[in-house]
Amino acid sequence: MQVKHIGLNEIRGSLVVLKNIKNAFYDEVVEFSTNFGEKRLGKVVELSEEYTIVQMFEGTEEISLSNTETSFTGEPFILPLSKEILGRTFDGVARPADGLGPVFFDKKMNINGKAMNPTARNYPRSFIQTGISSIDCLTTLIRGQKLPIFSENGLSHDKLVVQIASQSKILEGSNKDFCIVLAALGVKHDVANFFKSHLEKTGAIERSVMFINTFSDPVAERIITPRCALTAAEYLAFEHDMHVLVIMTDITSYAEALREISSSKQEIPSRKGFPGYLYSDLASLYERAGMIKTSKGSITQIPILTMPNGDITHPIPDLTGYITEGQIVLEKKLMHNVYPPVSILSSLSRLMKDGIGEGLTRSDHLDLASQIFSSYSRVQEIRSLASIIGEDELSNTDKLYMKFGKEFENKFLNQDEQENRNINESLDIAWKILKILPIEALDRLSPKTIEENLQNIKNEN
Repeated sequence: MQVKHIGLNEIRGSLVVLKNIKNAFYDEVVEFSTNFGEKRLGKVVELSEEYTIVQMFEGTEEISLSNTETSFTGEPFILPLSKEILGRTFDGVARPADGLGPVFFDKKMNINGKAMNPTARNYPRSFIQTGISSIDCLTTLIRGQKLPIFSENGLSHDKLVVQIASQSKILEGSNKDFCIVLAALGVKHDVANFFKSHLEKTGAIERSVMFINTFSDPVAERIITPRCALTAAEYLAFEHDMHVLVIMTDITSYAEALREISSSKQEIPSRKGFPGYLYSDLASLYERAGMIKTSKGSITQIPILTMPNGDITHPIPDLTGYITEGQIVLEKKLMHNVYPPVSILSSLSRLMKDGIGEGLTRSDHLDLASQIFSSYSRVQEIRSLASIIGEDELSNTDKLYMKFGKEFENKFLNQDEQENRNINESLDIAWKILKILPIEALDRLSPKTIEENLQNIKNEN
């Protein structure tokens, strides 16, 4: 039986304070009835012997301190789920936003979930092809991995989101069992419409579930949105054995919402004003990715975050880097000539070596990637030298490296927004660019590998 309370003690931003509430529990869903008969939801975020603090999802505008009716439901936030959520769009708190009505569910799940037990996990070893050469060849995404994209304001991460969502596929088994869950956090309305229209245009909407929280929605919703998305992913992965790619953008908006709510609760701030529990809170999201031994399904995560002022040491990217298994870094210096502007020397995938090679991608993949990193690193050194002494003063070999760098950026890193390259096409492009360099410079490749690949390309030309 629900107990109803009349009146509120205090309102602080999106937080409501009530006094002398008996038997409330942390994360319990609370229902508010306003003077106008409107229903609003919230959840318990802090408890003490005297006070109960509730975070309201829809905001506290036009809420009366004296007449608002409060009901404690006795349940945490529960998400109704069925396989019919595929192809659907929801708002930040999982209410239908596509005009198709409520979900006819076959299961309800608590959105708070739990991190996967390390002893119950399977080690990620299978390749996910995104169709983007810089990711597939050099920062390979492995099924069950969490691989964030570090971007900046003004860069093309929104285009990259829809390209990955539209093109990604698994090479093993049937892609009927592969789907996308997209969580948009605090995005502008035009960006939200861009996500919807592009996925509809490419047909990817049929295998996608979208949870969209816009910048004009209440900040408190931003805390719920990624948890709704991850709960939907867990249902599809572990109830229906699907391989789910979860894309969350923008984690910076999520962390700033967390900071705002923490400030409203008058908590002691840590670095840059963020709460001291930012690390554990981010981990509660990221650690819901992976594969478990009792299921054929998997959850792979690509969180996107914009680094404030491009600072990779900022708490959000810094803590994200500790929890996740690598990062893909987008670079402003490349943005005018290269899409996607991936800075490969700042990027890495820690699980890449375990998910590529013979029987997975191609036998030459790992050695070729190592050679590309080595050669492009040398290009940066020579460019620095050329800026001092001039390009005309470089040796013939250094000039070849300069040519290699231009070709690599123009033909390998750069590709059209709708261009979907398979892994063999990407690797072949890398070989064709490497032929610019003298064979003795290819010190990361065995003579046999060079003979089987580079020589064949030279013969073709």
